[in-house]
Order: sequence, then C-alpha cells, then structure tokens
Amino acid sequence: MSGLIVDVRLVRVSDPAAAPLLEGLRLEYTSRYGANDELARFPEAEFAPPHGAFIVLARDGETVAGGAFRRHDETTAELKRVWTHPGHRRAGFGRLVVGELEREARSRGYRRIYLTTGPRQPEAVGLYLASGYEPQFDVASRPTAGPLAFIKNLRPYTSERKLP
Repeated sequence: MSGLIVDVRLVRVSDPAAAPLLEGLRLEYTSRYGANDELARFPEAEFAPPHGAFIVLARDGETVAGGAFRRHDETTAELKRVWTHPGHRRAGFGRLVVGELEREARSRGYRRIYLTTGPRQPEAVGLYLASGYEPQFDVASRPTAGPLAFIKNLRPYTSERKLP
C-alpha cells in the first residue's frame, strides 16, 4: 500500500468528485441486488461535518475510491458508501479508504465504528475482516441474507506523533 499515490479529499456528497463513486455504487448495488433505494436512504447532511464525512481518493484527477461515515450514536460512526472503481480493485485502495475514514472518525471523537454490508459482497466482507472488524454474524455459515454487521473499537485519538 505504501506505493499508492493518491489525493485524499473531504468532499460533500454533491461534489462532482463524488459522482463517479455514487454512480459506481448504484451500478454495483443494482447488479448484485436488483432495483433498490440504498443510495437514497440518507440525506446528504448525514455525511457532512460535524457528525459525518465523505472522502474521495483521486489519482491523476480521477476518483478511484472513497467512502463516508455518518453518526450512528454519540460514540459510534457508521461507515457507508465504501467503494473502489473496478479498474483499481485489489490495489489497496479499499483499505486506504477504511483507514482514512477511521482516522477522521477518531479525530471527531468517535470511539467505535459500525457498518453493514450485503451478503452478495464477499469482497467487502474480506476487506472488513482484514481491517480488524469483528463480524456480528457467523462467518463460517456464509449468510445469504443480510445485512451483515461489523464493529470495530478505535484506539484513542492523539494529535501527538510518537517518534521511535
């Protein structure tokens, strides 16, 4: 992952840089689950400061990945909209998005992350397991109905960097 050269930007859902991510998610959700209203479930304000955030990763001006979080409760952020462009998958962008969202959530005082994904998104399940999220379901049973929930406790935020 250290070879990834991207710009990480906090944006609004309505920002043109977010459009490729949202369109990619719409296609992804429709191809896996049929017609649905997942992208319309939450208003844009839920992903805006001070309680939410929406990030995009851009390479050479092209949005290649991104994601968001919203307030789940006073101490918990809920990850949503995590996506990587199909042409850039398996390159570490998903883990980078999750890490950036965790850092941003931690800096805003959240102590825990909650998220759900669908049973037809095994890549997402793999990403969250590899990123240290605890499944709230029996992974061995390979659930076919969702949503599949995950939780991760965040380390306390400190603005100080500790040098070796």
